[in-house]
Amino acid sequence: MKDKNSYSSLQITTLVILRLLIGWHILFEGISKLLNPDWSSFGFLSESKWVLSGFANWVISNQGILNTVDFLNTWGLIVIGAALMLGIFSRLAAIAGTILLLLYFLNNPPLVGLEYAIPSEGSNLIVNKTLIEAIALFLLAVFQAHRVFGLEAFFTNIKSTKK
Repeated sequence: MKDKNSYSSLQITTLVILRLLIGWHILFEGISKLLNPDWSSFGFLSESKWVLSGFANWVISNQGILNTVDFLNTWGLIVIGAALMLGIFSRLAAIAGTILLLLYFLNNPPLVGLEYAIPSEGSNLIVNKTLIEAIALFLLAVFQAHRVFGLEAFFTNIKSTKK
């Protein structure tokens, strides 16, 4: 990130709020999956109709692989969300979150001709909240919003004052 003095207070505040909101959303998604013993990615993956449908079918065809994917998905969401909220390893978390959300998008994109049994939120064509949130996470990684407010900024400030 440029020197934090190169951005206005409004720009810095907006980036931090965006990081916190997306972090909360991702963390809550992970926790809700963890607390629901009946949750599985089976339904989502069985609806896959685009470029990752072959991979999705492979995952759901083997219970052990499905269980591993469910575990990685749940804990990945929790770790990514917590890191974004706390402002530690946020750049890595933002990149990991971008990749995860793009995987979701590539499994079930809102494209003409693709219909899903699971209802979607709203009427989308090409762009949906998953794609927007993935791009917002990428923006956070590029602008390194973690260096302004969070544990990483706190420890960096302590380290620089000791010199």
